[in-house]
Amino acid sequence: MTAKTLSDSDFPDSDLWVFGYGSLIWKPGFEFVEQRSARLIGEHRSLCIYSMVHRGTYEKPGLVLGLDRGGACQGVAFRVSRQRRAETVAYLREREQVTSVYREVMRSVWLDGDARERVRALAYVADRGHTQYAGRLTLDEQLRLVRQGHGQYGPNAEYVLATVKALETRGIRDTPLHHLAALLHGGVTAATKFDPDL
Repeated sequence: MTAKTLSDSDFPDSDLWVFGYGSLIWKPGFEFVEQRSARLIGEHRSLCIYSMVHRGTYEKPGLVLGLDRGGACQGVAFRVSRQRRAETVAYLREREQVTSVYREVMRSVWLDGDARERVRALAYVADRGHTQYAGRLTLDEQLRLVRQGHGQYGPNAEYVLATVKALETRGIRDTPLHHLAALLHGGVTAATKFDPDL
């Protein structure tokens, strides 16, 4: 499938904001000028993407986050300097669009939860028409996939636990993700400690 990406004219001719809601929070992988707590309305964080590369394989898929339709999402907005905009977008496309499962979009986000301070930010939204879109899974189904998933970036459980830890550090509670993390803690030992450099 062809990646659904924005054209150059869709980006601002100024600094670029990037909205992180999952692993971008704890491992952005690009240089930024500042980061701010941010809220996106209209989509929510969801373990709705089968992972075939980063946290799973085609034989044993894992499960990663996407922005899915409805609700709201508390995350982090990163401001990237205009000079680094092109290289940052290229990096994000290589990272997020390895199987073209996301739609690249610009979304309004409110910084620090302040309705008066709104910016347009680059975000990666789940493509519901993609074969890797898992939709709404039960907690048991999520747990099974996350426990089996292991891809190029390591165990799927590490990804979920690192995301929950990063959310907690910022005072964000994502109830479904926290429930899953609580179940995973029994299956993750000290030997599988999270490596932030993965």
